Parts: sequence; structure tokens; C-alpha cells
Amino acid sequence: MHVLRSWLFVPGSDSKKIEKARESLADVVIFDLEDAVSVNEKSSARNKVKEAVNTRDGKLKYVRVNSFFTPFLIEDINSIVGEGLAGIILPKSENKEQLLLIDYLMNQLERNKNLKQKIEIMPLIESACGIYNAYEIARSCDRIQRLAFGSVDFALDINAELTEDGNELLYARSQLVIASRAAGIEPPIDAVYLNIKDTGGLWKETRFVKQLGFQGKLVIHPNQIQTVNEVFVPSLQEIEESQIIVEAYGKALSEGIGVVQVKGKMVDVPVIERAKKIIEKSEFLSSLIK
Repeated sequence: MHVLRSWLFVPGSDSKKIEKARESLADVVIFDLEDAVSVNEKSSARNKVKEAVNTRDGKLKYVRVNSFFTPFLIEDINSIVGEGLAGIILPKSENKEQLLLIDYLMNQLERNKNLKQKIEIMPLIESACGIYNAYEIARSCDRIQRLAFGSVDFALDINAELTEDGNELLYARSQLVIASRAAGIEPPIDAVYLNIKDTGGLWKETRFVKQLGFQGKLVIHPNQIQTVNEVFVPSLQEIEESQIIVEAYGKALSEGIGVVQVKGKMVDVPVIERAKKIIEKSEFLSSLIK
């Protein structure tokens, strides 16, 4: 079981931050070759990221490559595809054809490099076209396990104003959750929270997207990791309620009853499945702490 709550962006050109990322509590480290790296630094950043990916340190490593519309993408992929890479993040993903071409290229590279694992592609949805085509993108190839949301570029694309309550992003976020479920992949990863000093705002937004159906969140500073990780851990109340539900439902089934009430709430198959997932997730996270 993988619990991928916090996804930390690290500039691919900054050796010190790359080193510190290995000591962070982020579930995933993303070495960034796109927005965080200037055009003049693309080549040197690529070399630093390649070395970081190949270093064995127990971290789950992804690389955000440059977008399909740049001259850097092919060289990025050629350079960083290797044994230590869990996945690439493709920014500004807009249609299934883009993903199919990247899938084809990676098939060739994996074959030529004799790689045993299949490297994931995580589309970063950042435009109206991306949201509109989210379902087709999600099911375009078997490398795609989850989608991610880029709120800043999305707001710019649709001429929206980013606000604290995030109402302008609700439709897009919901579309990604629904498209992911319909395509049979994992729940999506939410966008970054830009104000790195506003812990309360980060907590509120992370809690909200968890309620919408997201499984994790992109972060841009190590100080944001703890908040995100804590929100995506089941609370003690959720765990206790889930245990009560599972026990009550098990007892009811043994008596030939398919539906039972727990604290005034009806418990049927969907409710019991959610309770089981909460217990499974809490047990897995507890095992990591031990």
C-alpha cells in the first residue's frame, strides 16, 4: 500500500535543496526541471537531477520535466529515465495524444536501458483543455496511476482570479476526482498552496480537498509537509467510528442482516468499504512510524 500525501517540489538546479529533500518527511520528492529552472540552467539542472535520481536513499522520486510545447522535453526524458525514477510529471497535459507519444518514447528507453520497472507518468492538468479531456488523459495509457492539478496556470488560462475560498477552482477539482474514478485510477493530487507562511490557510484548503476526494497535495516548502501529512492521516475519531462500524456490520451479517444502524446512521456496503479503507490506511501509517 502506498500513501502519497505530500509531494515536495525541489528546484533541479539547487544542489543544497536537493540534498535537504532527502531528509524531509515528504512522501514524494519532485525534482523540478520546469518552472523552477531558468533556460540557461536547464542542462546543468538535468545533470544534477540525474545524479539525485540515481542515488539510493529510500525516497520515492519523481521529476517534473518540461512541457510538451518546449524544446527541452525529449532531452529531459532521455537523461533522467533510469532505475531510481518512480515517475515523471508532465506539465500542461492537455490531451491523450501527448501522453501516448511520451508513453511510446519511454517504452523505447526502458527497453534500451533494460529497466525492469515501468515508470509512471503523472499528468499535471493546468488548463481548460486539460480539465475538459481529463477522463481521456487518465485512461490514455497504463503508465498513468493518478492526475495532479495545477491551479495557478489553470486560473490564468480561464481568466479567473485566485481567491482564499477557492470557489473558482471547485469545478476543476471535482472534475479531476470524477474523471479519475471513472477511469479506474487513484484519486488525484491537489495543487500547491502559495502562501508558505499561512499554516492555517494550508490546513483549511488541504482539509477541503481531502473532503472532495483528493489523496494528497503538492507542496513548495518543507514547512508545509507536516500539515499536509497530518490532514491526510485519518483522525482518531474517524478510526474509532470505522472500527465500531466494521464490528457492528460483521455482527449483523452473522445474524443474516445486510443493513445496520450505528449511532443513528445507516451502514451498508459503501459505508463499510469506506470504514475498512480508513482502518487499512491508519494501520499502514502506524507501521511506518514504528
